[in-house]
Amino acid sequence: MREVSIEELRQLADAAREDIWDAARAHGREPKIYLHWSAGHYFQKFGDYHVNITGDGKIYVSTDNLADVLAHTYYRNSGSVGISLCCCAGATTGDLGDEPPTPQQIESIAQATCAVADGLWLTIDREHVVTHGEAADNADGLDIDYPGGPYGPQNTCERWDLQYLDTDESREYTTDYDDPATGGNVLRGKANWYRQHNNDD
Repeated sequence: MREVSIEELRQLADAAREDIWDAARAHGREPKIYLHWSAGHYFQKFGDYHVNITGDGKIYVSTDNLADVLAHTYYRNSGSVGISLCCCAGATTGDLGDEPPTPQQIESIAQATCAVADGLWLTIDREHVVTHGEAADNADGLDIDYPGGPYGPQNTCERWDLQYLDTDESREYTTDYDDPATGGNVLRGKANWYRQHNNDD
C-alpha cells in the first residue's frame, strides 16, 4: 500500500482507462466505480480494494494498476475500481458503532470518486458510481443473476455498505434508493460538487 494524492489517483485512473473500458465492454457494460466500507478499523487497510481511505482521510492504493481485477464486489470486479473507507467495525443498520465514517473520509471518498471518474471519463451517477449495497440489489440497472438472488438492503441485507453515513445529510438507514439521504446519493452529490469546483478553477 502506498499513499497517493488526488492528482496521482486521477493519473492512475487515466493510465488504466483503456484497459478498464475494454474489460467492462467484454461484459457488455461501461466501467463502474464501487464504493465500500471495510467493516474494519480506521487504519486497517485491505488489498481487496484498489483504494483504501483511512480514518484521517488519507488515500492509499493497493496497486499501481487500477485495471487489476480485485475481489471487492461480488460478480462485478472486471472493468471496475473499488474504493473503500476503512471504518464501521461492528456497524449495524441502527448504529454505525464506534468507528463510523469520519468527516475527513467522507470528503476524501468524494474527491477520490471524482478523480477516478475523471480519469475513466465517467459520468458520476448511479449507473457508474455505485455503493456495494446498491450493487447488491442491482440498483444501477445492471441485471446480474446472483446465485441465491440479490443480497442488498432491499433483500437479505448481507451487504449494505454506505447505505447511510450518520451525518446531518444522511442520518438514518433507508432502503429507498431514490431518497436523497442515502449514502450513495450524498456521496455522488459531493463528488459532482468537486467535479464542478475543479472545473471552475
